Amino acid sequence: MIDITFTYADLEYFLLILVRITCFVYVAPFFSIDGVPRRVKVGFSLFLAYLVYTALDRNEVVYNTLLGYTVIVFKEALTGFLIGWGAQLCTTVTSFAGSIADMEIGISMVSLVDPATRQQATFTGVFYQYMFTLFMIFTGMYQYLLRALIDSFTLIPINGAVFRSESLLQSVITFIGDYIAMGFRIILPIFCAMLLLNAVLGILAKISPQMNMFAVGMQLKVLLGLGILFLTTRMLPDAADYVFNEMKRMIVSFVGGMT
Repeated sequence: MIDITFTYADLEYFLLILVRITCFVYVAPFFSIDGVPRRVKVGFSLFLAYLVYTALDRNEVVYNTLLGYTVIVFKEALTGFLIGWGAQLCTTVTSFAGSIADMEIGISMVSLVDPATRQQATFTGVFYQYMFTLFMIFTGMYQYLLRALIDSFTLIPINGAVFRSESLLQSVITFIGDYIAMGFRIILPIFCAMLLLNAVLGILAKISPQMNMFAVGMQLKVLLGLGILFLTTRMLPDAADYVFNEMKRMIVSFVGGMT
């Protein structure tokens, strides 16, 4: 016979675990895709929270009033949010790289609705987003995110988060410096090809001024840009590994800023 009895303290402890996991699922990459029904996300969060609840060694949650418990809930929500947000920050580099690439190619006026985020995105940005999500599945990066979340309950116990603003701010500032480097590393072949093409078009404009270089250049840029985009697809796994390593570093630094 299954015993499902529990105390009020057990329910409070389980709800705090659920709050941290739900906030992580809401913002973390791959898990926060808008195409997934909300009921599936809630069911996944409940199931994962139950597994964590049964595996953890429970510590006593001390509070005196309802306001005290509310503060603990907000601390757990912010903890889960920061862990997921640290990973989500790194995936935004795909939109940045896609917007720069489309601006260089000349198709920046083309905008699509990204089904993952329900926001306006460029053509190349959506392409990079889908490719990096695919690599996240192939490499098992989503499993790393789940392990990081579960390990956070050991490193940061319930009601044990201490938010060190200086450490968290330093992590964000460091990421901003790496953000541009990651974006240009992804689109470097396209950027170099467009730079060479602009130099060639400039020389041709001097040699034969009667040619309409604007009309010719637009077609050449689109053709060359899409060709380079197709040829450099095999380089994306290395770029994805670079982004995923940065994602791991951000999660570790954010968790370290809360311990």
